[in-house]
Amino acid sequence: KCRTGPLDIVFVIDSSRSVRPFEFETMRRFMMDIISNLDVGPNATRVGVIQYSSQVQNIFSLKTFFTRADMERAINSIIPLAQGTMTGLAIQYAMNVAFTTQEGARPLHKRIPRIAIIVTDGRPQDRVTEVATQARNAGIEIYAVGIQRADMNSLRAMASPPLEEHVFLVESFELIQQFAKQFQDKLCGVDMCMEREHGCQHSCVSTPGSFYCECNPGYRLNVDGKTCSPIDACADGRHGCQHHCVSVRGSYSCRCRAGYYLSQNKRSCIMIDYCSFGNHSCQHECVSIPNGHYCRCRSGFTLQPDSKSCKATDLCNGVDHGCEFKCVSTEGSYHCVCPEGQRLQADGKTCSKCGAGHVDLVMVIDGSKSVRPQNFELVKQFVNRIVDLLEVSPHGTRVGLVQYSSRVRTEFPLNKYHSADEIKKAVMDVEYMEKGTMTGLALKHMVEHSFSEQEGARPLSHNIPRIGLVFTDGRSQDDISEWARRAKESGIVMFAVGVGKAVEEELRAIASEPVEQHFSYSADFTTMTHLVENFSLNICPEEGKGETEIRSPCECEALVQFQTNTVAILQSLTEKNILWARSLAQMTARLEDLEKQIANKK
Repeated sequence: KCRTGPLDIVFVIDSSRSVRPFEFETMRRFMMDIISNLDVGPNATRVGVIQYSSQVQNIFSLKTFFTRADMERAINSIIPLAQGTMTGLAIQYAMNVAFTTQEGARPLHKRIPRIAIIVTDGRPQDRVTEVATQARNAGIEIYAVGIQRADMNSLRAMASPPLEEHVFLVESFELIQQFAKQFQDKLCGVDMCMEREHGCQHSCVSTPGSFYCECNPGYRLNVDGKTCSPIDACADGRHGCQHHCVSVRGSYSCRCRAGYYLSQNKRSCIMIDYCSFGNHSCQHECVSIPNGHYCRCRSGFTLQPDSKSCKATDLCNGVDHGCEFKCVSTEGSYHCVCPEGQRLQADGKTCSKCGAGHVDLVMVIDGSKSVRPQNFELVKQFVNRIVDLLEVSPHGTRVGLVQYSSRVRTEFPLNKYHSADEIKKAVMDVEYMEKGTMTGLALKHMVEHSFSEQEGARPLSHNIPRIGLVFTDGRSQDDISEWARRAKESGIVMFAVGVGKAVEEELRAIASEPVEQHFSYSADFTTMTHLVENFSLNICPEEGKGETEIRSPCECEALVQFQTNTVAILQSLTEKNILWARSLAQMTARLEDLEKQIANKK
């Protein structure tokens, strides 16, 4: 057998009509005789067969079969095309298709000879010189075998140089089988690796008339064409190893740094969880690190000298807590406290006796017909000016609003809104009721509903003052005495403001003691300043006759602040109303002058 090394051989067989059936059979035997002496296989010699006439037909490609038996069966099943002789077309197909890597040819850099054996019996019907030159330049070695009527010039135009080694003419089809043996010797030639000192470091591969050196897997051939160097598979940086790449005979493996292990993808590394071994003895938390672990305490604790146990940290001694009275450490935190009777401010540090004047305030406004729309708008402005000076919040001052006429309507309860802006908007949206003046019914509603905990009033135990402010401009159409008394008995500090036709007797009945400090009256809405001048007086009770009444200092301070704010608001509104009244008086005088002028002209 031919042992000169692997080859890629493609038979290009003429099956034109000039080749008679029995002659084609000798061509089959020619191919099989040559194949029988080749060492065929995927890593040895590969064989392909195409036949041509006026067209080209692929019988099997270089990648189709790797055993002689399969190749012989395919060759025996060939049906001749029996048409013209387009040899140039066949060479073109061999170059563009049969000898491509897609069809099984080994890449050129592997230096495996590509051999085309053209067997024809006639003159080509197309041009062969140019396409044969292209094929030879593409690295295909062409053997031209002519039988009987073949044109010698065409054979010489197709074959590779030297022509005396690549051009053969057989006188008849009967002699082609005898020629196969001679061609076999020519194809295989001498094993050049055995005939001379090749100098290959690893292995020598013989080719017809020459040889070349190959390296073992994992090595590459050096520029001298003989010696080999290990391939560093890590050098190109495409290994994907997270930590280290280790080159091993043309391949590589990934390794991890100490304290890590290789994951299932054989590239990334996972830190060893030393805490999972269960022998760390940490009191709180175990933290794994490369090559070991350490113990960590929860927030508010300090790691002890044994590096395992934890002890609570006294944050009050370790930080600038800023507590006005006292700092109390808790697990991982701290908080400030105030003396009994004092309240912790919103900053969580300072203390205040009276909670910055926080109150539960319900304003009861007269919406009867006698008030009139323009004056009702002044009342709403009065309410909003009060709200502007209050610290409105769920834990600060809460405000509710009730309007009454012949019936009573809660405009919004104490727990409805939690900011001054929300309250002011709600006040401006209040619609004037008109009709009668049922002040007693309004007081009853305030006591039973407005200051209930369901509507947002805080429990009396919280020492948050409850203030009721009644604003009316006329005599009540029902009795007020009973519910005015009940309001004050329930702990509500009552203020009464009367305007216009309001009855002083009723205002005094509504107001808390001392009455002079809790009620006011004015003849009209434009002169309301003096209504609340006495609000600035001290409303905290002093020593009485034979006994002392003690009230919460927080309640007293809150009430004083409420009175002061209310005075300021009414003064501002009064100044605006006085200007409005002056403008109205001036306009009235001008109208009177115009009327006199018109009367004189008549």
